[in-house]
Order: sequence, then C-alpha cells, then structure tokens
Amino acid sequence: MSFEEFQASILSPALREVALHWNAARGTKPMPGWKDIDPTAIGPYLKIIWSWKYDRDSDSFTGRLAGDDIIRVFGENPRGMRMQDFFAGKQFDMIFERHRRVVVEPAFARGFGQVFVHAQRYGQGERIIMPLASDGLHGDGILGATLYEMDLSKKMEAKAKPYLEAEKVVFFPLD
Repeated sequence: MSFEEFQASILSPALREVALHWNAARGTKPMPGWKDIDPTAIGPYLKIIWSWKYDRDSDSFTGRLAGDDIIRVFGENPRGMRMQDFFAGKQFDMIFERHRRVVVEPAFARGFGQVFVHAQRYGQGERIIMPLASDGLHGDGILGATLYEMDLSKKMEAKAKPYLEAEKVVFFPLD
C-alpha cells in the first residue's frame, strides 16, 4: 500500500512517471537494482534524475549519476564523488540522514518547497527519492529526481537576510 500512497502524493507528472518506472522495474522484488532501471523508459526525464551508490560497510554514499538540470544547479557533477565532499558546507548531515533513511529503512521520500536551499538556490520544487538494491532486498543505492524552478524574489531576499526555509519531506515505508 505504501507505494500507492507515495505515488499518489507526487504532484508532478514527470516525477510520477519516474516513480512508476521504479515500481515496474522492481517486478516482484521489494526494490529494483540499478541494472533494472531502463534509461530509455525514463529518457525524457534523465535531466532531472540523480543517483547515489551506498556502501553499508563504510556507511557512505558515492555519486553515480546526475542529469543536466541537477548539475546546472550545483555547478558540478557528483559522479564518483563522496557525498561528504560534494555536500561539504551544504547541510551534508541533513542530506546524508535523509538519503540513508531511504536506503537503510528502506523507504520512499517526497520533498516539496525550497528544494535547493542547501545549494543557495531559492526556488520551488518537488523531489522524490527511492531505494535501489542489487539483490532486490538490501539497499545499496538511491534513485532520485528533482524538479526546480528558480524564484528570483527569494534570491534577492536571501541577499538581505539568510533565507533558510527547508523543504518539507514526507517518508513512506516500503511495502
């Protein structure tokens, strides 16, 4: 039931399509593996997709993929980078805990509102995060997608005073 609740909570048609592909890719397994994700099936959405590999032994993430829109927001590509390096000075602890919860629990996450405040981008958006598992059972990565629209008035307000309103995140247990 929780995938249905997660999917029903997603407002963006593009993000809903990415979530539906994740669900189809898992088949009868609790979670799909990275190899189950078909780039052709989600081709129109690749620019908003991102992914991190998770290593349970070191309890750390390494960048796997980032679409063009994601790279543009950050000004760099996280591929091959350790998460703590990529998000240094950008609310790493909060981001790590959110992503870790998705992969370890496992769970789905949907965020909305100020989705890139940690990157000093002030606009509205929606984000989804879903777990990946090579063996279908034990989380070893995450697949996410983020839509974002810059709000120039918030950027100007941020110059006058810190604008730190974080996105709102809802978690859904994996069914």
